[in-house]
Amino acid sequence: MGQPGDRTFYLQATDDTGRTVSVALEKNQVQVLADRMDDLLDEVGNRPDTVIPADADVDDLEPLTAPVDEEFRVAAMGLAWDGTAEAVVVEAVAAGEEPIEEDAILSDSDEGPDALRVTITPTAARAFIARARRVVAAGRPSCPLCSLPLDPVGHVCPRQNGYRR
Repeated sequence: MGQPGDRTFYLQATDDTGRTVSVALEKNQVQVLADRMDDLLDEVGNRPDTVIPADADVDDLEPLTAPVDEEFRVAAMGLAWDGTAEAVVVEAVAAGEEPIEEDAILSDSDEGPDALRVTITPTAARAFIARARRVVAAGRPSCPLCSLPLDPVGHVCPRQNGYRR
């Protein structure tokens, strides 16, 4: 949501009852989640007993479900394949007072920080990957010299000794 350079990224999940939960992410977390999810589906698709769809053919251009009420800001994420349900499991964990233990992510413990666990089909995962990549790419263009984002008026490029491009 927002204009390039001032956007907030959200991960939304809606359950069977229609309840929607929104958690805030950083842009790079969205990119990493999409990349890792794509790698996971490719890896699982190489198994002879599993059928995973190729890239999504779905154009998901729907807006986020309103109102967008941020439950928490994501500090860590976990990604797994549930072979029994043949589904992708994504868990987003909130920052807490203590550092997040790796074992706490994707565990069924009632203790610990707030977490959102989502189970989606491989087809829905491919659609998420396509949408996430489209949203991330819709940001500001990168400077060809330093790869930092360009503002509409340019930016002070460190590779140009501070001269504005």
